Amino acid sequence: MRAKICGIKDLFAAKVAEEAGADFIGFVFYKSSPRYIDPQKAAVICQQIREARCVGVFVDEELETVNEIADLVGLDYVQLHGHESAAYAEQVTCPVIKAYSYDENFSVEEVNAYPSEMVLLDTPHPTLPGGTGRQFDWRKAARDIAQIHKSVLVAGGINRENVKQVNKLLHPYAVDVSSGVEENGEKSLDKIQAFLRRIK
Repeated sequence: MRAKICGIKDLFAAKVAEEAGADFIGFVFYKSSPRYIDPQKAAVICQQIREARCVGVFVDEELETVNEIADLVGLDYVQLHGHESAAYAEQVTCPVIKAYSYDENFSVEEVNAYPSEMVLLDTPHPTLPGGTGRQFDWRKAARDIAQIHKSVLVAGGINRENVKQVNKLLHPYAVDVSSGVEENGEKSLDKIQAFLRRIK
C-alpha cells in the first residue's frame, strides 16, 4: 500500500518519512492551516528528497501563485482542496490531485470528468487540508470508488490502528495521513515510522 505523509514542516520529519517508506511527502501552502509551510523552506526540503514525490496542497489560490510555487519548490503534484474549476486545473503546470469531501453531494460523474490525474477523498471539511482526524463512511464510499476511473487516495481519520481496514474496504491507490501521525499538533517521528511499518 502506498502512503502520503502530509503537513510536513521540517527536513528531519521529511527524511524520516521517506526513509520509512513514504511514497509522497505533502506540503500545505494554505496560510490559514496550522500545517502551513513557507515555500522557500519547502523548496530546501524538497531538494533533499530522493525517492518520494513532493505534493503541494492549495486552497482556492491564485493560479499564477500555484504555478510559481510548484516551480520554486520542484513539486511533482499539485493538490487542489478548494473550488477550483476544470479550466483552472488544466492550467496547472504539474499533474493535479483533486480533493473531494465525501458527503451527500459527492458525484462519481463529476470526479471522472474533472481533469486530474488522481483524486483524494476526505472527510467533509475541504478547507482544512492536512487532516481533520475524522472518518467518512468507508463502506458506502467503497461502491463509489469502484466506479472512479483514476487513482484514488483516501484521507480522514486514518492511523496505524485502522489503516488495514481502509485497505481491505477501499483498496485505495494510497492512503493520506497527517493528524494520525501527530502528537500535540506536531509530526511524531515514532508515529510516522510505526504507521509506515504497518503498511509496508
